[in-house]
Amino acid sequence: MIELPVVAPVTEKARKPDWLRVKLPVGKEYAQVRSLVDTHKLHTICESGNCPNMGECWGAGTATFMILGNICTRSCSFCAVATGRPLAVDTDEPNRVANSVKLMGVKHCVITSVDRDDLKDGGSIIWAETLQAIRRESPITTLETLIPDFKGQWDNLYRVLEEKPEVVSHNMETVRRLTRQVRIQAKYDRSLECLKRISEFGLRTKTGIMLGLGETEEDVFEAMDDLVANGVHILTLGQYLQPTKAHHPVLDWIHPDQFAKYKEVGLAKGLKYVESGPLVRSSYHAEKHLFDIEGIV
Repeated sequence: MIELPVVAPVTEKARKPDWLRVKLPVGKEYAQVRSLVDTHKLHTICESGNCPNMGECWGAGTATFMILGNICTRSCSFCAVATGRPLAVDTDEPNRVANSVKLMGVKHCVITSVDRDDLKDGGSIIWAETLQAIRRESPITTLETLIPDFKGQWDNLYRVLEEKPEVVSHNMETVRRLTRQVRIQAKYDRSLECLKRISEFGLRTKTGIMLGLGETEEDVFEAMDDLVANGVHILTLGQYLQPTKAHHPVLDWIHPDQFAKYKEVGLAKGLKYVESGPLVRSSYHAEKHLFDIEGIV
């Protein structure tokens, strides 16, 4: 669900393509947020995940925070988050996150989390309390939640949805054919049902897929059809980058022209917004997914 520092894949000795190179963060807005983060020792996934878009997003007033610790109960082959037995829930975390959002002056806040399959509520109580705290401390901040599937325990999903964040995202991560090897404890159809329930609840619904894991063009088109059929409004497509040598290798470098084609096809199939490019991540241009789309919730 999150991107962490990357290294070259085991099987790829050549340098990454030029289109994956990014400029260093600059700008007055970025510098102000950088100063606040350093001074108050605030924590964002943008920073700890070494996201290539951090400067652009911070400059636009968008930041992403991860809640419920940094140990996940799942072991997806693409993700570098530690797997194991998580620590006890920090009941003060909602207040600390809300305070960070207020100090940073975040205009659009994205919240994500590890999977907490060890908890009966799946972490949904902390999720709801975090959204409530941000609304209380920073009422003008809009919210996007990048949530787990809660193992299909839909009462836990609805606990989050009842807080009515402006955007609700759950990432498919990959196509149907590769789900079993890429998302070991996840289920493709369960994720689709999660997205369908979000959409039917009347909220703006979003998902993301990584490319370069070995999928074909037909696989991606099939996934797009599935997303449209289940009410998804927004799709992000980005290049997968291998976190460590122990993780799933990069099998393909997807050319920007192919990303452009996927965007065109996705829109033609009925998606309302497609953010597609090598450096696109779940939170990339997140604020635009709220303000630049007409005709949906």
